[in-house]
Amino acid sequence: MKEYTQFATSIKDRPVAVFGLARSGLSAVRALKRAEVNVFAWDDDAKGRKLAEEAGALVVPLVADNLKDCAFLLLSPGVPLHYPEPHPVVKAARDAGIEIICDIELFSRIYDNIRTIGITGTNGKSTTTALIHHILKSAGRPTVMGGNIGVPVFDLEIKDKPFVVLELSSYQLDLCPTFRPEISVLLNITPDHIDRHGTLENYAASKARIFEGQGVAIISTDDAPSRKIVEQVKAKTHRLVIPISMQDKEVEKLKNNMILKGEHNYQNALAAYHACRAAALSEEEILEGLRTFPGLVHRQFPVRTIGNVTYINDSKATNADAASKALVSYDNIYLVAGGRPKEGGLNGLENLMSRVKESFLIGEAMDDFASWMKKNGVKHQKNKTLDVAVLAAHRSAQTDPAAAVVLLSPACASWDQFSSYEERGDVFARLVNSLEESAAA
Repeated sequence: MKEYTQFATSIKDRPVAVFGLARSGLSAVRALKRAEVNVFAWDDDAKGRKLAEEAGALVVPLVADNLKDCAFLLLSPGVPLHYPEPHPVVKAARDAGIEIICDIELFSRIYDNIRTIGITGTNGKSTTTALIHHILKSAGRPTVMGGNIGVPVFDLEIKDKPFVVLELSSYQLDLCPTFRPEISVLLNITPDHIDRHGTLENYAASKARIFEGQGVAIISTDDAPSRKIVEQVKAKTHRLVIPISMQDKEVEKLKNNMILKGEHNYQNALAAYHACRAAALSEEEILEGLRTFPGLVHRQFPVRTIGNVTYINDSKATNADAASKALVSYDNIYLVAGGRPKEGGLNGLENLMSRVKESFLIGEAMDDFASWMKKNGVKHQKNKTLDVAVLAAHRSAQTDPAAAVVLLSPACASWDQFSSYEERGDVFARLVNSLEESAAA
């Protein structure tokens, strides 16, 4: 607890404001109360407010008058910081002249002597984070994993000086004014979250923040924005830069030691290989970890096979580029897609539609996706909700004489109907496991 005591001393008994009381916000509230810090907290959701109050926070609307005496505002990464316009609580904090951070930054201030590996990128972050953690653990190194992958950092058990492996989103990096991982990884950059960043250049700049300061920078050179960041990091920071590419000689060796298949997973493995080498693991230790890594439950995860049909949970595919990784991996696909649409919708997937036998569309994107499917000659149904879509896809696929795949790869955020892509994937898995063997169910 000495870390918490030292932190409380460092902020000179000033209270801390917390806005956004989902998993990471509540976890931070509890951590701050462990440090005996007074906490002002607010969320528009009554359930979050109740839980924060039970944790010892003073639940009160956060305005400039009660923020001005706070040490900082701890903001949920999902709250708009810049675009389309700053949230009112952000404006209030700026008016009060206080710092705005997230739980990752606070964690780094409390635990300021731990070793950290941070992974960012548009796609592949979760798989690469989990893979690095798995390799370290397999090699007998103390390690914990958290951040954007779904485990709040203050829920991690910090003992035996572990490697802390963190998936970091652009939203989180925007709220980390000082924290920079010792080993930082950038997998790729494709257009995403433009509504939150304004432009692709702003989005790339948020990702590039991970490389400020000292340490190791592992950066893919397989897309133009990432190649530009390589040159920026070489010119402007004190990091050891390790450019990686799918053309590198290590890739073939990694392919031969992996359960996971697919070009995107080979890129993930290449990044994990170099991150673990930077963490002083031997090549054989890394390869041994690769051989036993099964993948993530919401990333092209086979839920069940009924007859000649395999049901795949790829709920983590929240944009078109991510969905393309699954579409290129299968044939004769019955695709379940939709949700809250991202910038560009399904654009870029035109050349993969020959693999899709029929699509089943849900959520806020349903009508726009239906128009896109019609334009591209893809048979489709408007099902609105996931339960209706899964049953319809099941019935269609089971009447196909050839081997087929029912694929949940939404190419959308989940927030219109679910709290997270994890919940969406879990619901899909439950629906699939409740299906009867016969298509006539």
